[in-house]
Amino acid sequence: WSYALEKPNTGSIFAISWSIDGTQLAGACGNGQVIFAHVVEQHWEWKNFEITLIKRRTMKVHNVINDAVDLLEFRDRVIKASLSYGYLVVSTSLQCYVFSTRNWNTPLIFDLKEGTVSLILQAERHFLLVDGGGLYLYSYEGRLISSPKYPGMRTDILNAQTVSLSNDTLAVKDKADEKVIYIFEALSGKPLGDGKPLTHKTEIVEIALDQKGLTSERKIAFIDKNRDLFITSVKRFGKEQKIVKIGTMVQSLAWNDTSNILCGIQDSRFTVWYYPNTVYVDKDLLPKTLFEKDASEFSKNPQIVSFVGNQVTIRRADGSLVHLHVSPYPAILHDYVSTSRWHDGVRLCRFVKDQTLWACLAAMAVANKDMTTAEIAYAAIGEIDKVQYINSIKDLPSKESRLAHMLLFSGNTQEAETLLLQSGLVYQAIQVNINLYNWERALDLAVKHRTHVDTVLAYRQKFLEDFGKKETNQRFLQYAEGVSV
Repeated sequence: WSYALEKPNTGSIFAISWSIDGTQLAGACGNGQVIFAHVVEQHWEWKNFEITLIKRRTMKVHNVINDAVDLLEFRDRVIKASLSYGYLVVSTSLQCYVFSTRNWNTPLIFDLKEGTVSLILQAERHFLLVDGGGLYLYSYEGRLISSPKYPGMRTDILNAQTVSLSNDTLAVKDKADEKVIYIFEALSGKPLGDGKPLTHKTEIVEIALDQKGLTSERKIAFIDKNRDLFITSVKRFGKEQKIVKIGTMVQSLAWNDTSNILCGIQDSRFTVWYYPNTVYVDKDLLPKTLFEKDASEFSKNPQIVSFVGNQVTIRRADGSLVHLHVSPYPAILHDYVSTSRWHDGVRLCRFVKDQTLWACLAAMAVANKDMTTAEIAYAAIGEIDKVQYINSIKDLPSKESRLAHMLLFSGNTQEAETLLLQSGLVYQAIQVNINLYNWERALDLAVKHRTHVDTVLAYRQKFLEDFGKKETNQRFLQYAEGVSV
């Protein structure tokens, strides 16, 4: 799209070139002169603040609530700026300025090694500067926290789609191997966990970390080359965490800044995943926790610019910005759950009377092992079979077996079995495998612990009789000879 038209009286312009930071333009003119131009009138918006670069060294801050206007003057020309989380970070060719939105008069200023900052990313507690030399993480007090490095690092090609920052984690997509995402601890700059990067089976296009919640539950969402949207945990304790697909034909995505709600543009629909973690808790519930809206008004290839509060800003292909509002209730529910106010969560759902919200509450309650709330929420969305299962869990005698059955509820059979065996509940572990028709595993456990072999054989015999089949499994035949059932 066209921003501006200038007709300088210098004859024809034969060649033009951008400066490396993309803020200045030089042109060679027909009359032998060189023309210099600067990009101005850039806009940044956040909540009630609107900031405009009116000259190359001056910004105008407009607070739309009380109509107050402040002018910010800089010593050198402004190269990059970012406004979010109550701070404005501006980099000029020599220095970096950090303004708090509560006080525009006294910025914090520190010098930059290289003046070519190509990207500024903000999180709630700190911000990231990317320049020709590396990645630098600063606190809002201007202190250098860390400078993560990875093999074959090229900073000149990093952009907001391939780098993502949250309060405790930094993720960077590799350029040499596009299937790989490097994940760092923000405070130390060291690779997270066992140091192995996250690897996907196809090339990755865009990545985004969620912003809220505990470090141990930090999630990363990414879109691959086939435009499929995946989500996975950042922390990997030895065991391979599942990478789960939650959307197809996704063009653009963004996490909310105050709660873990994800929005994206899918094909011709604008979709909001109110609680993406549902895929790890109860997969069948995921479609019920979505909000979808027709996205044809955004024309072709729209990009999500930001998702702040309950407002989503989308840039259309012609450069215009469109603002969308999503329901404020899921964010309130996230807030209640993060402080374990389950009673308030239930009251909110009863007040709003929305199936989507009940489904989110059900998934959150199961994730936090709160059975009473889960039972109420599942009943509200008519999932009677799950209500009955939850009731049967509540009647179990020991805490371990209740926990194990909660894991089974979320489909984590392996972990449930391990938990039961560690607690010495061998028979329950065998029974779980029988119920799931994992006959081989049930027999293995019985033989290994030298107990209940006859029980497994009896269940197997009954199962075969019910279906009118004959035993063909060699191991079962072998044990059936030595054991009387």
